Amino acid sequence: MPRVIRALLFLLAAGAAQAHDVAAPVTPQLGWSFEPWVVICLGLSALLYGVGLARLWRKSGEGRARLRLQAWSFLVGWLALVAALVSPLDAMGTRLFSAHMLQHEAMMIVAAPLLVLARPFALWMWGLPAGWRRPVGAAVRTGPVQTVWTLLTWPLFAWLFHAAVLWLWHAPLFFEAALHSNAIHTLQHISFLGSALLFWWAVLGDGSFRPQRGLSMLYIFTTMAHTGALGALLTWSGIVWYPSYLGAGEAFGMDALEDQQLGGLIMWVPGGLAYLIAGLALVGKWLGHTPATAGDLASGRRAP
Repeated sequence: MPRVIRALLFLLAAGAAQAHDVAAPVTPQLGWSFEPWVVICLGLSALLYGVGLARLWRKSGEGRARLRLQAWSFLVGWLALVAALVSPLDAMGTRLFSAHMLQHEAMMIVAAPLLVLARPFALWMWGLPAGWRRPVGAAVRTGPVQTVWTLLTWPLFAWLFHAAVLWLWHAPLFFEAALHSNAIHTLQHISFLGSALLFWWAVLGDGSFRPQRGLSMLYIFTTMAHTGALGALLTWSGIVWYPSYLGAGEAFGMDALEDQQLGGLIMWVPGGLAYLIAGLALVGKWLGHTPATAGDLASGRRAP
């Protein structure tokens, strides 16, 4: 473990490098990667959110405390995506399975829930030019778009989709394919992040949609169980699942099996702990909610 930590710190101090190309015939430089589509998406999302926040801030009044929390959630979630997709951790994922696992966990259990809590859709709309808001709003309210969105955000579908994505992409056939094709690697990352966003939306809601409490806990703890099982399989396996990592970790003082075991532990222990913390936080929020009294209901007031 200390050897891997030292390697990560060394790579984070490396200078800027060319874009990460998993299909390159030579060993990629282990520095910062700047794939254009990643940088554009990250930059545009931050720009729209910042502009929308500034415009809405002037109109929010007493709602600024909530906006401030949402803005901090977006910032930390966005930085987690930068660390996963732009920092040397991205290129290091082609050399160490454990680094690849750390990258995926940063997207799915750090960035995704924080971005859901940031409620970005409304602020992105406010970030658009005034003349664009009405037509964009009308476009997303059309029947086909609403039908697709309703299916994707149906909690049971989101839970099943996220589980299927996790297990399928860790099957050796698909994981190896992602290590040797830029297009498949991109699809892997999009599906990991997209399915995680849908999952956390089903668990946390989006402000207007409030999932049933029992179902939220069921989704969290069953996901913790099956991801923990996958992590345990990787940790305790006596064979290397992904041949592409054979010999790749020797520069960091680990063989492929040790690297795989460390990656499994990252999914199993810190990953499971993140789901546990999320579940306990939801329970704490629910227990701290004061139900409305008869007097409140009669007077038209709501409990805080």
